[in-house]
Amino acid sequence: MGRVINFEDRAVATLRARIAAAEEANQDLIAFARGHSGAVASIHAAVLAAIEAEGLDHLIHIVTQEWPHVLGLDSVAVALWAGETGVRADASGLQFVDPRLIERSVRDFDGVLLRGVERGHPLFGPACELIRAEALIRLASEPPLPSGLLALGQRGPQCFETPHGSELLLFLGRVLTRCMGRWLIP
Repeated sequence: MGRVINFEDRAVATLRARIAAAEEANQDLIAFARGHSGAVASIHAAVLAAIEAEGLDHLIHIVTQEWPHVLGLDSVAVALWAGETGVRADASGLQFVDPRLIERSVRDFDGVLLRGVERGHPLFGPACELIRAEALIRLASEPPLPSGLLALGQRGPQCFETPHGSELLLFLGRVLTRCMGRWLIP
């Protein structure tokens, strides 16, 4: 006579492993959804603040002084160039810069560049030494409006690591570009 093989124990163990894997995937999905929802809410709050600006100076103040808190970042800088003039603004104020620095910074990417760095982009100014992750967002405009770069930096690891994060940041850059245009062209 043959012997009886018990498949039940093996089947139960396989099902338990599958349930554990499904539960882990579910928890990962919930964590992503919560994080994405938080990112969307932060971007919306930043956009609403920008829309409420009462002038270009106020808009630059909102971007460089309020957006870091709203977006949970350590530094935000804006660099713009038009013709032979380049300026950058951050929490320390407004400075003139060589427009070629800004042009070179946006030449190699279209839209958004997310990266971890050992030292932040020079357009962060004094904060560049502290930046370990940055999002560079191209601000594209047609002349006579300036073009430029929105630089978002943080001391910790990269926070917008998904295509959805890039889309949100691209949206933020486009809103900023349009808000600036509203104040630069009467």
